[in-house]
Amino acid sequence: MSVPNPSSSASDIVGDHWSFRVLPRMFHPYLRLTRFDRPIGAWLLFWPGAWSLSLATAQEARAPDVWLLLLFGVGAVVMRGAGCVINDLWDRDLDGKVARTALRPLPSGQVTPRQALFFLGILLLLGLLILLQLTATAILLGVSSIALIVAYPLMKRVTYWPQAFLGLTFNWGALMGWAAVTDSLTWPPVVLYLGSLAWTLGYDTIYAHQDREDDVLVGIKSSALKLGDRTRPWVAGFYAVAVLLMAVAGGLTGLGWPFWLAVAGVALQAGWQVWTLDIDNPDNCLLRFKSNRYFGLILWLGIILSPVVTA
Repeated sequence: MSVPNPSSSASDIVGDHWSFRVLPRMFHPYLRLTRFDRPIGAWLLFWPGAWSLSLATAQEARAPDVWLLLLFGVGAVVMRGAGCVINDLWDRDLDGKVARTALRPLPSGQVTPRQALFFLGILLLLGLLILLQLTATAILLGVSSIALIVAYPLMKRVTYWPQAFLGLTFNWGALMGWAAVTDSLTWPPVVLYLGSLAWTLGYDTIYAHQDREDDVLVGIKSSALKLGDRTRPWVAGFYAVAVLLMAVAGGLTGLGWPFWLAVAGVALQAGWQVWTLDIDNPDNCLLRFKSNRYFGLILWLGIILSPVVTA
C-alpha cells in the first residue's frame, strides 16, 4: 500500500524525519504509529523518572546512575510508543474524521488492527524486559501502571479532564525512579509526582487547543474546551502548583543552591509559555507545548549539579 504524502494535508506526520531516510520503507508505518518522528512525548515521559532517580542519588551526594538513566530513556521511548498504539487502536474511527490525524497508520489503512496488536505485544515485551532490570518495588509500580495506560485513551469520551488522567499515567516515572534507586517510596517522589501531574495539566491543556474545533465535531472532551478563554490563568495556576511542589520535593531531599536556581529557571520558562500563549494559533500552542522538554532539562540539571557543588 502506498503511503499518503503528509505534506499534502494538515497531518501531524513529520515527512522528512531522519528515521524515514535510514530505515527501510516497510518500517515507516510503525515508526509513525509510535510517533517516533515526534519525540517530544518520549521526553515528557522520561523527565519525571529522570528527576526522581536523580533526586534519590542526589540525597546521597552522588551523580545519577547512568545505566538507570539509559533504562528509563529507552523505556520512555518504548512505553510512549506502546501508549500511542493503544490510543490509536481505541481512536482509529475518530482519527479518520480529524484532519490532523486522518493519515495516521491505522485510520489510513497502512497498518491493520491485527498488525498493530502484534506490534503492541512486541513493545510491551521490550518494556517488560527493561522493567525486570529494576528493583522489586519499581517492578510492582511498573506493572500497576498498565491499567492507567489502557484506560487513558477512553477518558476524553467521558470527562472534560482527560489531561488529569494523562498526568496520572505519564508521570508514573516520578514514583518509579526513586523506587529504582532505593527499592522504596517516601515523600519526595510522591510530592514530585503530584507536581508533575500539575505540569502535565498545564502543557497538555495548551496542546489540546490545537484540536478544539475537530474535538467538538467528533464529540471529544478536553480541558481546552472546558476552560476556553479562561485557559491562560488556569494554565498559570497549574504551572505555579507544579513549580511549588517540585521545589518542595527538592527541599525534602535537601538539595543545594543549584537546584533552587533551576526552580527559578523553570518558573521563568513556564511564565514565558503563559505570557506568550495564543490559544487561537495552533503553531503557537505546539511550540509552547514542545518547549517543555527544556523545562525538564533545566530542572534535571539543577538536581544533578546540586550534590556536586554542595558536597
